[in-house]
Amino acid sequence: MNHSVVKAILLCLFSRIFLCSGVEAITLSENVSVSAVLAFGDSFVDQGNNNYIVTLGKANFLPYGQDFEGGKPTGRFSNGRTIADILTEALGVKEYLPAYLDPSLQEEDFRSGVSFASGGCGYDDLTNTLSGAIPLSDQLDNFKEYIGELKRNIGDEGAQKLITNSVFLVVISTNDLIISLPIRSLFEIDVPAYLNQLVKSALDFVQELYELGARKIAFFSAPPVGCFPAVRTIAGGELRTCKDEENEAAQSYNNMLKQQLEVLASSLPQSRVAFVDFYNPLISIIENPNQYGID
Repeated sequence: MNHSVVKAILLCLFSRIFLCSGVEAITLSENVSVSAVLAFGDSFVDQGNNNYIVTLGKANFLPYGQDFEGGKPTGRFSNGRTIADILTEALGVKEYLPAYLDPSLQEEDFRSGVSFASGGCGYDDLTNTLSGAIPLSDQLDNFKEYIGELKRNIGDEGAQKLITNSVFLVVISTNDLIISLPIRSLFEIDVPAYLNQLVKSALDFVQELYELGARKIAFFSAPPVGCFPAVRTIAGGELRTCKDEENEAAQSYNNMLKQQLEVLASSLPQSRVAFVDFYNPLISIIENPNQYGID
């Protein structure tokens, strides 16, 4: 896919927090400043944390990274840059967002943001057990450690100001819908009840971030998981078509999440919580590839 098209789609998704004005940079409103980007969730924003844990979910080998700087895999689950990298550069913060567990991180890396995300992560404990990913609760603990490090480096007031002026990027739910929902729906829970549990976990996480100082939170919806290559290969038949059941579950989760996030955001003073529609732009690309430069 053409990189400028990807950037245009991504940046415009953030119109509820920022003024979108093109593909090269985001034009911020006058009363908005961004000190850092902090990412949580799964492989969409894992910048290499899984390199440093025991898990089968690795992206430190080719063809991952073949279009990245130097053509080398970094642990990003992408042939090139991730959503987090593109957003971080567009905000004028820095070119790449590093992984929190990277032992080569410098103080200036901390001050401009890191990713705590882990490929394979989900809200559901079963998801994390099966994938070996860093659970969201542990990612939050790492964020608390990060705050402590900031306070040691720039003081309590400086750390608080940096966190307040940071953009929090949360991308999670895909692995729950692909891995755990099919298992749990067979044995112990129906689909609507499970989706309600996921939404509750999402709201709880937003509340926890807010209590730790987050004020600008971009929360991604679930993507069209029924169109993921693995799902299409396993359940898509000879033509590897998208699986409607999985996509319908993702849409139901998204509808509930959007409504409940709006309610929660209204109760969090001085905050901007944006529901980012990740589903429709991606399904549009899948269904109309020629419009996006894909043959």
